[in-house]
Amino acid sequence: MRLAELSRHSGVSTATIKYYLREGLLPPGRQINATTAEYGEEHLRRLRLVRAMIQVGRLPVSTVREVLGHVDDDSLGRSIRLGAALWALPQVPEPDENDAYVQAAHQEVAALLDRLGWQNAKLLATISPAYRSLVVAVAALRRLGYDWGAERLAPYAELMHRTAVLDLDNLEAEPSEAERIETAVLGAVLNEPLLRALHRLAQEEETARRYGFE
Repeated sequence: MRLAELSRHSGVSTATIKYYLREGLLPPGRQINATTAEYGEEHLRRLRLVRAMIQVGRLPVSTVREVLGHVDDDSLGRSIRLGAALWALPQVPEPDENDAYVQAAHQEVAALLDRLGWQNAKLLATISPAYRSLVVAVAALRRLGYDWGAERLAPYAELMHRTAVLDLDNLEAEPSEAERIETAVLGAVLNEPLLRALHRLAQEEETARRYGFE
């Protein structure tokens, strides 16, 4: 398809598409002549991913470029490629390692991983933004007097592992490696708000079942 067709199919203006091409967010089309290029389904798919990251995820162009750079780096294995792409997304600040609550949170999260047998998560703990986010959250709860330790966290972690299995089952159904990585990134941007909404909806339902509407 030509640029105008790509614009029509995607709902993105030609000016914006040209901007994404200049910024390296969209790969160049196949050059037909000096002034005309042709674009395929992979451009349409990538364009939708870029729009989701910018419009829904509210990510700056520089972050989107970094994430897509990892998505397109086929020299990396799947785990490293996927991890690098997801870790390039915005993360929580580094915790203050001198804080007593943070130190206690590290102990509880380490105990949780031992309890679950999540050895790979333990190996990645020093570099994983997800591990760091969990430590920050547990430390904040403990600071407020809520004792969220390994025992209390474990049932939630087990539910999340079941969710992760579903995520990867869906991801592996994609036909190409690039589409699998793109799906994972899109999931991080869109599925997390979706899961948060489902969680709150489930809480509303269970609250009404237990206590009614009084």
